[in-house]
Amino acid sequence: MKKDFFQYQAQTTPHPLALEISYAKGSYIYDTQGHAHLDFVAGVSACSLGHCHPAVVRAVEEQARSYMHVMVYGEYVQAPAVEYTKELSQQLPARLETTYLVNSGTEAIEGALKLARRYTGRSEIIAAKNAYHGNTMGSLSLMDYEERKAPFRPLLPAVRHIEFNRREDLDRITSKTAAVILETIQGGAGFIQPEGDYLRLVRERCDQTGALLILDEIQPGFGRTGKLFAFEHHGIVPDILVMGKGMASGLPIGAFTASGEMMATLKDKPMLGHITTFGGNPVIAAAALATLRELTSTTLIPDTLKKEALFRSRLKHPLISEIRGKGLMLCLMMKSSVIANDLVLSCARKGLVLFWLLFEKNAVRITPPLTISEAEIEEGCAIILEVLEGMKQ
Repeated sequence: MKKDFFQYQAQTTPHPLALEISYAKGSYIYDTQGHAHLDFVAGVSACSLGHCHPAVVRAVEEQARSYMHVMVYGEYVQAPAVEYTKELSQQLPARLETTYLVNSGTEAIEGALKLARRYTGRSEIIAAKNAYHGNTMGSLSLMDYEERKAPFRPLLPAVRHIEFNRREDLDRITSKTAAVILETIQGGAGFIQPEGDYLRLVRERCDQTGALLILDEIQPGFGRTGKLFAFEHHGIVPDILVMGKGMASGLPIGAFTASGEMMATLKDKPMLGHITTFGGNPVIAAAALATLRELTSTTLIPDTLKKEALFRSRLKHPLISEIRGKGLMLCLMMKSSVIANDLVLSCARKGLVLFWLLFEKNAVRITPPLTISEAEIEEGCAIILEVLEGMKQ
């Protein structure tokens, strides 16, 4: 199977991990040799309820027996999508009432950018340096990493960049700005959190200039930081909320949410202002609904902060400079990129799944399922410390 993987499936890097998967359950992935791998990555923050959570599997099976696809998005009334968007709105501030379901986080970013330009009639988009919002052409345009952008130019025009957490840059938001788009926690840059009242100041500047505030919660959303969405920690509300990854426990989905008035601009002049065939797919919407209900009816979300504290108490070592992030969106900042790389690869050989971040080469990702137990956290931390001790010798 590995030979066919390299021959027939397009690759994204020269050296993929190429673990041959048999099945996955809870916090573990099992390879074709029968070895268990404790998952501290959760499909890059996607498997919020772990692997094959019974409630999600049950929802998928039940919906698949009824219908799996009947019509392009938005034409037929399909209970899973309607129930999901209604229950999601009940968990959000009143102005975030209408949700457009799509297939991925990056498509949700594309839709949010189109919505901002359509609603404001403006073209300028302001994004943060070291941001990552996806890899489609519009999302890629928001990045300031020229090495990644150059091969695909020309990209979206009228994109300007500010320094995340730099208050002095907020004057660059003007009456020409359609939207400011920020990750609520910068992911690829090293899990950088907003400092102090930074997001409140961004919100105020957007209000002053008529620009919209788009918050990308694709990674920190759905309970990963101790709230359903990370913006709730900061006492502000975005105009457009973008989500993905963990919203359907590992199935492909994304969404953007705004006011009903704003979202209505996509349905006329022109019609089909945004359209997708498989967005709102009933099987995936059923999985998202089961995920949302599990997250909001249990203590999983507040428990992420207790689990964060356990990680921080256990992962103390001279080779770890600091631990960044919040809840179960954490990264270890190592003394060098060599140490970070060796830690990921050495832990993989010992049955612990870790991963890298996109831009910050000294970082090692720890984003396990929200369902991970304290005993599993202890098990994984012991492996990390064992590997780091071996590096000192």
